Amino acid sequence: MPKYKDVIDLYDDNGKRIAKDVPLEAISPLRNNAIKRIVSLTKRTVAVNLAGIEKSLKTGHVADALIKGKEIDIEVVKNAKKIAASVKEKVQVTSDDETSVAIKADGKSLVVIVPEGRMNAGVEYTTGFTAVASAVTETIIDEFKVPMHKANMVKAAVWGKYPQTVSFDGANVKSILEIPQNNEGAGYAIRNIMANHIVALVGKNAMQGTALSSIFEQCGAFEMGDAIGNFERSHLLGLAYQGLNANNILYTLVKKNGKTGTVGSVVESLVARAIDDGVIYVKETLPSGYKVYTTKDLPLWNAYAAVGQVAAVMVNIGAARAAQGVPGTVLYYNDLLEHETGLPGTDYGRSAGVGVGMSFFSHSIYGGGGPGLFHGNHVVTKHSKGVLIPAVTAANCLDGGTQTFSPEATSGLIKEVFGDMAEFRSPMQIVGAEAKKIAKKI
Repeated sequence: MPKYKDVIDLYDDNGKRIAKDVPLEAISPLRNNAIKRIVSLTKRTVAVNLAGIEKSLKTGHVADALIKGKEIDIEVVKNAKKIAASVKEKVQVTSDDETSVAIKADGKSLVVIVPEGRMNAGVEYTTGFTAVASAVTETIIDEFKVPMHKANMVKAAVWGKYPQTVSFDGANVKSILEIPQNNEGAGYAIRNIMANHIVALVGKNAMQGTALSSIFEQCGAFEMGDAIGNFERSHLLGLAYQGLNANNILYTLVKKNGKTGTVGSVVESLVARAIDDGVIYVKETLPSGYKVYTTKDLPLWNAYAAVGQVAAVMVNIGAARAAQGVPGTVLYYNDLLEHETGLPGTDYGRSAGVGVGMSFFSHSIYGGGGPGLFHGNHVVTKHSKGVLIPAVTAANCLDGGTQTFSPEATSGLIKEVFGDMAEFRSPMQIVGAEAKKIAKKI
């Protein structure tokens, strides 16, 4: 028997139904194997910049430092096949595990998928990075017979400044996940993926970007203990409606308001849909005629509000083609929604609060970085868990190249590494198909 009474239909980014009458738990990170695989691949997939290693060694410019007299002139890129074979042999646990080493861009880079068996031998997700970095370092030293007094240059070209710094500054090995020391606390690892990375993964598809971002954010909620007990359903509803276009509400709202709509008209459409679906109803009408609404299901209302938040961003930012408007859109969408209904806005007010701080940090007096650099681990945006960052990601998917820190500038390697993986390119279809598959079991 399912844990919750909620049953949903799942739709893709074209408004096409993928699955009908799916129990809410079918899209849970605890039950849905497609989501589990997305998380697994996020941990286990590592990029190796062979062209970068070759250049670093030839110039002596390693780990952000120039070291004269220790240059190594070797053809790393031309020997990509040999290096790939050696790295696979070193990383692999058994011959039939999922270890994969793919050569990209004519040998300029490798994409390594570390097997689960190796990951399970450790505790931290950094096992994927460290195993690949060590395998590449040893392979280059052995393959090119690098002498002992220059071997440290290979290590620096691969690993960067580590362990002189806790981060891998100047490294030519890259994971989509940041180092644990950069995480705000327990469970923040998968929330520490900047919006621009997700934009690159989905090829700027705003619906798919919202889905993938929502998966990462809500998996983070499960990891940090937020989605336990009374709060689990709320997070699942947010993932279903905002991230996976449950009952086609997100697609319908955007389509209805896309040509001539505004943030205000999205609020109007969202409230009308919530009334029609019986999620909210009039509690009382004041002498002025103002209607105060209430609900018997606050988590479901929050999920509807979260859908409207993304729809408002898609309509407003889609019109401007400038992602800088996302904090203001988030703030004033929720402000209008609260005034229209008398009910709390998205994430019970936290999304609106984040909108204030984010506008200051992204492009106001402080101006520390564009919206594409934000993630759920950021000191400004971490407070709204699960439903804020998907809206930021949607905005960056719709940006027309106005950012100083564009996805092309910050996330080119990420796109090259993950861009052809269906799990990251079209998560709505992948997760929806799995939900349909396991619906009857639940």
